[in-house]
Amino acid sequence: MATTIADSALLEGLTEPALIASDGRVACANAAARELLGEHIEGDPVAAAIAHPAALETLDGKDGDSEVELTGLGGSRRHWLMRATALANGATLVRLVDRSEARAAEQMRVDFVANASHELRTPLSTLIGYTETLREQADIDEATRERFLAVVHDEARRMQRVVEDLISLSRIEAEKFSAPTEAVALGELIDHEIDGARRTAEERESALVRDVPAGLPEIAADRSQILQLLDNLLTNALRYGEPGTPVTVSARAEGPMVRLSVADHGEGIAPEHIARVTERFYRVDTSRSRSLGGTGLGLAIVKHIVERHRGRLVIESELGRGTTIHVLLPIAAAEPVS
Repeated sequence: MATTIADSALLEGLTEPALIASDGRVACANAAARELLGEHIEGDPVAAAIAHPAALETLDGKDGDSEVELTGLGGSRRHWLMRATALANGATLVRLVDRSEARAAEQMRVDFVANASHELRTPLSTLIGYTETLREQADIDEATRERFLAVVHDEARRMQRVVEDLISLSRIEAEKFSAPTEAVALGELIDHEIDGARRTAEERESALVRDVPAGLPEIAADRSQILQLLDNLLTNALRYGEPGTPVTVSARAEGPMVRLSVADHGEGIAPEHIARVTERFYRVDTSRSRSLGGTGLGLAIVKHIVERHRGRLVIESELGRGTTIHVLLPIAAAEPVS
């Protein structure tokens, strides 16, 4: 079948990859299809252009309009919905709708539910085991009873922290489309969180170093969320920094942004983990994180707070030397002069 100018115009008007197949060959294809399948697919057999068994089976069928899920075109992680529509002249219009992001989001939801269930199931199993022992064995000595009750209390608190972080993450995500506009003095929030972290710092014999210049511009922020962000960053720095080493909190104006940095002197993070540490429940060292009381959600919360504030998160780390987390936040707009 000879293609017409109207056919080509129709295809080029579509944003997704599209082609017209006739007599088993690609009669014409738009720019998106050529970029995905090859610049010279026009005139080639459809079987060569779309080398996918499910696609070819669908196109060989006589059932008229149809659609099928495809994977592998343009990369192993790409997912497509191929829609085939029969045209009046006997040809077939083939459109490829990119479903990669939707599939990735779906997989994230599946992983999230599985991880959240695992995080809650482990302490629940411990709680059930210890409480059953306490109920069934009346002759437990006082020291053992107290030890069991301490475990029950710690595991219950661990579950509570996970639930609280999940609720917090959900609230932050619900507000992600509304950028904060309140002018907030970051230096005051840093002072507040440093005071709150002193007890933990003293227990670890770690100095808290404040490096914030006078006259730091106010940021456009949600005060409570920035406090939460600072708390998570300071807690992580103290938790994973080596005891006896300082944790430094600094802030500087950089153009239209303020750079907040929290640095520790710990084991550091291997390069292959840095891109993933902001994922929910992702841990570099699972056993160590849990033993130190981590929920696996701290940096995920930080990431979503930064995104809501239209900021930027940068993680720098070197094995054996420590980690510095930078958060860039927008400076508050100046009040109009009346």
